Formats: sequence, structure tokens, C-alpha cells
Amino acid sequence: MPKWVGGLLLLLVAILLGAAREFLFINLNYVIDFVENHREVSYAHSAFRALVNGWSLSSLVLLKWLLALVFIAVMLGLSIAMARVLFGDHRYRKIILIGFIAIGALALVFHLAAAGSPAWEGVSVKLLHALQYPVVLLFIWAAALIGRDSPEGSISETDN
Repeated sequence: MPKWVGGLLLLLVAILLGAAREFLFINLNYVIDFVENHREVSYAHSAFRALVNGWSLSSLVLLKWLLALVFIAVMLGLSIAMARVLFGDHRYRKIILIGFIAIGALALVFHLAAAGSPAWEGVSVKLLHALQYPVVLLFIWAAALIGRDSPEGSISETDN
């Protein structure tokens, strides 16, 4: 199988997982808003509401953080797999792992900075979202495309 096909399949899986993540988090945020603000109507999907019916606010927030960590871990795994498929080995595994940790740490710093300046909260959230969606995979794909013209390029027209 050509490298680009394997990379495309991984990217497709990541995009589908990103869509699933979006569904889960939109509905989870609706339920959190419903519980936290004692609203009379919840706009969450009925199946999702049934799944978390009766959960406390703290349990819902904990679920949100656990799901965020799961999606970060899955996207990390897919990113490492993408680099392996496109570059042919695991030489970028540590760099990708360190990058994920660094972006997560930076998000934490911005979250803490938001106590003094609320504008940093948005930056923190965007960084965490970048780790939970296929953003890093797209950067890896782009890096592989840039490197294809080099003598050791990863995606070349002769790859089978």
C-alpha cells in the first residue's frame, strides 16, 4: 500500500473521531449548562440526555475532562502512527510526544494566566482543542509533503 493511502486512512479515522468528539462535547456542554444554570429545557440530544440523566455537575465536568484526555491520547497515538506511516520509522515519536506535552503545558499556563486576564482562557481552550482534533496530523501530513522532494523524502511518486 502506498504511504499516502495509509496516511489518508489515518487522517480519515482522525476526522471521524473529531466529528464524534464534537457531538459528545456539544451535548455535554448543553447538559452542563442545563444542570449548572437550572434551566427548564436542555438542548442536548435526547439519547445523550438519557445517558447522563441524573448526573451531578461535578460528575459531568469530570466526564468532560476525562473525555478530553482520551481524545488527546487517541490523537497522539494517531499522530505517531501517521508519522510512522509517512516517514517509515518511529524517529519522530519522542518529538511528537514532547510537542503534545508542551502544548498541553502551555495551555495550562494560559489557563492560569486567565485568572488575571480572562482573554487567555480562549487561547488555552484553542490549544487544547488543537490536541483533541486532527490538527497535528495535518501538520505531519504537510511536513511529509514538504519533505518529499528531498533525497530521503517520505511521500514520493515511486512509493508503492
